[in-house]
Amino acid sequence: MENDEPVQVPIDGTLDLHTFRPSDIKFLVPDYLEECQKAGIYNVRIVHGKGIGNLRRTVHAVLQRLSSVTSYQLAGEDGGSWGATLVTLRQDPGTE
Repeated sequence: MENDEPVQVPIDGTLDLHTFRPSDIKFLVPDYLEECQKAGIYNVRIVHGKGIGNLRRTVHAVLQRLSSVTSYQLAGEDGGSWGATLVTLRQDPGTE
């Protein structure tokens, strides 16, 4: 059964991608980060899982293209290690 209803994602600074289709990531990640910025959340954790790294590479490729992202890195041992990416967003979203 396919469900095309919009999914409400809480804007709390953590985005867990496990329940989303890989094809949704290139739209989901930028939209989520934009909503975080609007909410004043500038440090975001994206959980992509460890696996073989395909989803991580996709997430990093998306982050690389976003002017709102000042930096990103794999999480430390207490934050999911290489199964999560920590993202820092610009606090002045109006500037490039």
